[in-house]
Amino acid sequence: MAGRIAHLVLLAGAAALASGSQGDREPVYRDCVRGCEQRNCSGVALKHFRSHQPIYMSLTGWTCRDDCKYECMWFTVGLYLQEGHKVPQFHGKWPFSRFLFFQEPASAVASFLNGLASLTMLWRYRTSVPASSPMYPTCMAFAWVSLNAWFWSTVFHTRDTDLTEKMDYFCASTVILHSIYLCCVRTVGLQRPAVVSAFRALLLLMLTAHVSYLSLVHFDYGYNLAANVMIGLVNVVWWLAWCWSQRALPHVHKCAAVVLLLQGLSLLELLDFPPLFWVLDAHAIWHISTIPVHILFFSFLKDDSLYLLEESEAKFKLD
Repeated sequence: MAGRIAHLVLLAGAAALASGSQGDREPVYRDCVRGCEQRNCSGVALKHFRSHQPIYMSLTGWTCRDDCKYECMWFTVGLYLQEGHKVPQFHGKWPFSRFLFFQEPASAVASFLNGLASLTMLWRYRTSVPASSPMYPTCMAFAWVSLNAWFWSTVFHTRDTDLTEKMDYFCASTVILHSIYLCCVRTVGLQRPAVVSAFRALLLLMLTAHVSYLSLVHFDYGYNLAANVMIGLVNVVWWLAWCWSQRALPHVHKCAAVVLLLQGLSLLELLDFPPLFWVLDAHAIWHISTIPVHILFFSFLKDDSLYLLEESEAKFKLD
């Protein structure tokens, strides 16, 4: 939920720098890339590169030019360190040590673990909550939307391309909107289904317009960030207001804790330092820290769904 806003803020900041960072503006880096491409990325040399490239690298889209940029990045970093300068960023990102085909190994693994945690809790929810619970369909849909988002986060951190970046953005936006929808269903939808149907249509229209504009008109990072911060704030305020109004329920503290924890953990994104061991940066640490939070939120959804089921069954008996 709130953590997705921090993720989008970081991505937007990196994207704003992607057109030029200190490292990739260095003449030594540019000359290195140009020379490497001339030597290795055409004619017989390119055929040699492709014949010796591991199959897992070619299948994940790593090209000769990508390899040149990677090798020249480390060449430039070495020169910086020799001269006693701070490590520079390249194309809006810190230099990461590639492992197999993983561009950002720690963030990719952490995203996968978040997805695995969500999948595990989805299975527990399905086995613990009867399908007759009023919130069952909405919670299941939210679980699948979250799983999809973590899948694309894993893919994006494995291989950063235009497509994977956009899918990571769009899926993160979808999670926030679906969290708002989940809150709407819980707060007003169970009593007023017509209201929640209209609200669902509005959210789908908003998402369609948002994705269409960014995909077909102009991928505006500033607009994307502003839009997601706005809907993220609505999400946080709505959930906290509901938690306060329902504070007498024994399981509501879990939901409040999730919202507040995600807000606090998002501060990790403000820590901007070169990756430890060239693998672990602030973004990866944030991804790791959110794993137990997802478990707590699904625990809340399970408890709340069972509470609503008991309440509806009690009303049915009275009727």
